[in-house]
Amino acid sequence: MQITTLINHKDKLKKSDKTLQAIQRVGQAVNQAVGRFITVGEAIANENRELKEEMSMACIEAKRAGETIAKLTDVGSLDQPESDGRVTIFTDKTGVVKAARMLLSSVTKVLVLADRIVIKQIISSRNKVLSTMEQLEKIGSFQEFVQIFSQFGNEMVEFAHLTGDRQNDLKDEKKKAKMAAARAVLEKCTMMLLTASKTCLRHPDCESARINKEGVFHRMRMALEQVVEIVTDVRLNGEVEVAPVSIYTGIKEFKSKVEGLRENLYFLSKESLSLMLELILEHTEDFTDSAYTSHECREHILELSKQTKTELEQLVAVWMQAQNQKTKVTNEDLELAILKTCQCIDELKKELHSAATVLVTDLLKCHADHIVLKALKIAGVEGNLEAVAEYACKLSEQKEQLVEVCRLLRHVSGTEPLEITCMHAEDTFQVTGPQIISAAETLALHPSSKIAKENLAVFCEAWESQLSDMAILLREINDVFEGRRGEKRAYLSLPRPGKHNASLKTLKPVKLDGEEQGKIAKLGLELRLLTSDVDSETEKWEDQESEIVRHGQSMSSMAYSMYLFTRGEGLLKTTQDLFHQAEVFATAGLKLSAVLHAFSNQLEDDDKPLLLVEIDKLISMSQQLQITAKAPVQGKIPIFTKVDTCILKTRGVMIVLARVLPVCYRLQRKHKAGNGCLRSPRTWKANRLQTVTNEDNLDGKSVEAFGVKSLEHHVANLTFLESK
Repeated sequence: MQITTLINHKDKLKKSDKTLQAIQRVGQAVNQAVGRFITVGEAIANENRELKEEMSMACIEAKRAGETIAKLTDVGSLDQPESDGRVTIFTDKTGVVKAARMLLSSVTKVLVLADRIVIKQIISSRNKVLSTMEQLEKIGSFQEFVQIFSQFGNEMVEFAHLTGDRQNDLKDEKKKAKMAAARAVLEKCTMMLLTASKTCLRHPDCESARINKEGVFHRMRMALEQVVEIVTDVRLNGEVEVAPVSIYTGIKEFKSKVEGLRENLYFLSKESLSLMLELILEHTEDFTDSAYTSHECREHILELSKQTKTELEQLVAVWMQAQNQKTKVTNEDLELAILKTCQCIDELKKELHSAATVLVTDLLKCHADHIVLKALKIAGVEGNLEAVAEYACKLSEQKEQLVEVCRLLRHVSGTEPLEITCMHAEDTFQVTGPQIISAAETLALHPSSKIAKENLAVFCEAWESQLSDMAILLREINDVFEGRRGEKRAYLSLPRPGKHNASLKTLKPVKLDGEEQGKIAKLGLELRLLTSDVDSETEKWEDQESEIVRHGQSMSSMAYSMYLFTRGEGLLKTTQDLFHQAEVFATAGLKLSAVLHAFSNQLEDDDKPLLLVEIDKLISMSQQLQITAKAPVQGKIPIFTKVDTCILKTRGVMIVLARVLPVCYRLQRKHKAGNGCLRSPRTWKANRLQTVTNEDNLDGKSVEAFGVKSLEHHVANLTFLESK
C-alpha cells in the first residue's frame, strides 16, 4: 500500500512542506517494514541451512531496495534545493519504480522460501509418524507398546498443530475441505489405533482383531498421504486426480452457457450444449435407479428431465434461426426460450435437492436410536456369534443406505467444500461399518475381554459421531440451497468500518490462543448439540414460514457460528466479532419473545401459563446476554472471561429455545385441532436434549471434537495399560 502511494503520487510543480514530509514518512515506513520483515527472514534462514543462502540473498535484495526507497524519498523540507545534485523521487521516479519492483520480487521470494520450509516441516513430521506407526504394527508386548505409543502420540500432536496451521492458511476452499477431512480421519483413527492394537496384543491369535487393526493402520496411511498431496500439490502415485462431477456443478455450468447466448450467439456449438445436458441427465440416474427413491419422486424427476430436453430443443431451434438471420441483438423469442430452459433446469435441481435431503432426513431419524449398534454390543458381551452375524447383516444394509444417500447428497451439495465433505462421509461409513463388525466378532469370541469391549465402543462411537456430522452437513447444504449460508449470511451482522457502534473502531481485535480455545471447547460443543436439537424441532413444523420457525432457525444459525468460533473456524475471526454476534443473537431472542407473546394471546387461558413462564426466561436471559455483550473490557483475562460468559449465556438462551419450540408446536397443533386432547409423543430428538446435557456424555464427545486435546489426553493417560 505504501509503495502504491509513492508510485501514484502526482508530479506537481509546487510542492508544499506537508507533501514533502508525507512522502518522506512513507519512504521511512516502507524501509522500517522491510527491516522487520527481513529480521524474520534471516532468523528462518539461520534455522534452515539448506535454504540459508537463497533466503539470505533475498533478504539482502529486500534490504537494499528498502534503503533505496528511503534515500529517494528523503525530501523532508523545501529548505533542501533540488539543484544540489541529489537524486530524489522527483528527479528519478524510474529509480523508485525499479526499487519497488525489486522489493516486491525479493519479498515474494522470501515468502515462497518460507512456505517451502513449512511444507518440509509437515513432510518431515509425517515421516516421523509413519516410522513410529511401523514400529507399533510389529510390537508384541504391552510394555513396549506403551513406550512407543507415547512417542507416537507426541508426534501426532505436533503433526496436528502443523496441519491445523496449514489448513487455516490455505486460500483454496477445496484444499481446505480436503485437509479438514484428512485431519478428521487421523484424529478419530488415533483413538481406534490405540484400542485396536491393545485388543490385538491381548488376543494375538484372533483373526478378526488382526483385520480390525490392519484396517485402522491402512486408513491412517491413506490420510497421511492425502495431507502431503494437499501441501505439495502433487499426487504421490503420479496419477491425475479425477474428481466426480456433481449434478449441481453441471447445472451451474449449463445455465451459464445458456445465458451466455444473450451476449454471443456463436461462442459454442449446439452439440456441446446438448452434450452438457446429456451428462446432467445421465447423473440423475443415480436418483432414479436408487432403491430408496420413492415412486412419485422418480416419476417427477423423469418428467422434468424430459421437459428440460424439450425446452433445450426449442431453444436450439430459435438459436439457429437467430444465427441464420445474423441477428446481433437477442430477440424476444430467444430470450423467452432461454428463460424457459433455465426455469426447467432449476425445477429439476430443486426436485433432486428435495429427493436427496428427504432421504437423508428420514434415514437419520430411522437410525437415531442406534438400535443395531446396541444389539451388537449386547450380542458381543453375551458371546452370541449367531446374533452378531444377524446384526452385522443389518449394519451392512444400513451402511449401504448411508453410502448411497451420501452420493446423492454430493450431487446437490452446492459448493465444492461440501461435495468433499459428502465424499468424506461416504468413505467413513464404507470403512467404519466392516470395522465395527470385526470388533463385534472379536468381542463375541472373547466376551469377558474388557479391552475388546472398549474397542467395539470406540468404533461404535465413531459411527454415531459421523451420523451426527451428517445432520450438520445436511443443514449446511440446505442453508446453501436456500441462500442462508456461504458468503452472504444475512444473520452475521459483523462490524464494518463506518457502521454500527462507533466505539467498536477503538477496540483492538483479539483472537483466542490454543489454550483458551481448549477451555471453551466443552461449552462450544454444547452449543453445537443444542443447535441440532433446535433445528430438529423447527423441522417438525408444517408451516416453515411461521415467524416462530424463522426466528428459531436464525438464532440456531447464529449459535452455530459461535460454536465454530470456539474451534477457531467460521466467519467470526476475533473476540469483537463474537461479542457483536452475541449482541445480535440477544436482540433476536427479544424479538422472538414478542412473537411468542402474540402467539400466546391466541391460546386459551389453560394453555398460557407454561408458555408464559418460558417466555419470561427467554426475555431475562436475552437481556443478560445483551448487557454482557455490550460491556467494555480491556486486557487478556477480562476479554477471555467475557467470551466465556457470552458463550455460557448463549447456551442458556438455546436451552430455553429448545424447550419452548416443542411447547409451541404442541399448542399450535392443539389450537389448530380445536380440542384439548391432542398431545405430541416425545421423540428421540427431544430425549437427546436431556442426554447431551449430562456432563459425562459431553466429556466423551469433546474428545471427538477437538483432535489435538484428545491426543494429548490419551498420551497423558497411557500408564493404565501397564496395570492391565
